Amino acid sequence: MSSQVISRFPVPVFEDLPQDIQQRFTEVQEKAGFIPNIFLTLARRPDEFRAFFAYHDTLMDKETPGLGMAEREMIVVATSARNQCQYCVIAHGAILRIRARNPYIADQLASNYRKADISERQRAMLDFALKVSRRAETVDESDYQHLNALGFDDEDIWDIGAISAFFGLSNRIVNLSSMRTNDEFYLMGRVPREK
Repeated sequence: MSSQVISRFPVPVFEDLPQDIQQRFTEVQEKAGFIPNIFLTLARRPDEFRAFFAYHDTLMDKETPGLGMAEREMIVVATSARNQCQYCVIAHGAILRIRARNPYIADQLASNYRKADISERQRAMLDFALKVSRRAETVDESDYQHLNALGFDDEDIWDIGAISAFFGLSNRIVNLSSMRTNDEFYLMGRVPREK
């Protein structure tokens, strides 16, 4: 574990946090084995922490017939790479490797999703996500028609755009705070978990 500072802003002491946030930390610690630095950094403002993770969980912790959990992580990795957010690329790259059961996919998406070993449908999904992330004002009906033709319904398209937009916010907060990535994320999904 690194002893380096995780954010340029002060990180609160666990015992000083509201009970519901302490509970969330405990649950995450039990599941992951560590507390991601984004939890520690955002907990300095409890109301924002709650709002951020409520929307995050609503977008990311569901699977629909048209958009799986691994595909949701693909959107995060590709858009975060374009936004130069090291923390989100590495952290969500780890989650993607686990959800996709593929140790190579996150690196491929982060360096150039157009050359990655993904389907035409997934490439179109990421094209749209990047368009929302970087040029949302140019989204038009032809984008929806193209995605509909590939099997995405309007709810899927909303999710693709909302994930891209939400992580635009996240990427900027992470970069604003100079947030350091937890060392644990680097190997997750690359090597077998210790029992």
